[in-house]
Amino acid sequence: MARPDGRGPSQLRPVTLTRGWSTHPEGSVLVEFGGTRVLCTASVTEGVPRWRKGSGLGWVTAEYAMLPRATNTRSDRESVKGRVGGRTHEISRLIGRSLRASIDLKALGENSIVLDCDVLQADGGTRTAAITGAYVALHDAVGWLAARKALVGKPEKVMHRSVAAVSVGIIAGEARLDLCYSEDVAAEVDMNVVCTGAGDFVEVQGTGEAGVFARDQLDSLLDLAVAGCAELAEAQRKALTWARAVSLRAPQS
Repeated sequence: MARPDGRGPSQLRPVTLTRGWSTHPEGSVLVEFGGTRVLCTASVTEGVPRWRKGSGLGWVTAEYAMLPRATNTRSDRESVKGRVGGRTHEISRLIGRSLRASIDLKALGENSIVLDCDVLQADGGTRTAAITGAYVALHDAVGWLAARKALVGKPEKVMHRSVAAVSVGIIAGEARLDLCYSEDVAAEVDMNVVCTGAGDFVEVQGTGEAGVFARDQLDSLLDLAVAGCAELAEAQRKALTWARAVSLRAPQS
């Protein structure tokens, strides 16, 4: 069964990471997974939350939001509604947990970094794009601290592993990597996987949307996700090596 955009089942959408997209934050990245575009900014603050003071540990947290017209129809801003939705809370916490897996909080010292991930345009996989882009923004924010000799540990030890994320799912019985929106809503199984650059798992979120799934299906989805995250980790590495942007177009399967 052909995919909506003509990709093979194990092929990522075109991925672009543009560093320095925003002028003011200590780190900023525009990440694009096909039609999904997320602006990730990293803001540094000296000091940590009150409950963390005196611990010698830094803090990394995240906030996620979608612009009102990031999707086909306009949604009210959550600030206007007067409350943050459960989905927004859940994704914000996922991004924060994922990024904390990449950093040595003791080496960071008592500094705080807030990652704001704002979805400009949504076409599936917004949380996985946010994690992948936020890692690069966080890396740049740590570099900003290092340049000011504000770290406790050696700069190269602070970011001790990379973290990326990708969606996988089963549509019409076929395991597919990096679902766009039309695939996501039709998926029999939907999963988001966060991996380190070494292929270890940080978090796996999986649901049988239209029933149950077998162990061999789970294994095939995890294999797809690990391979996809490895490609994303290479794109992150290149983005951090090159001046501003890197694009990744995976070969046809």
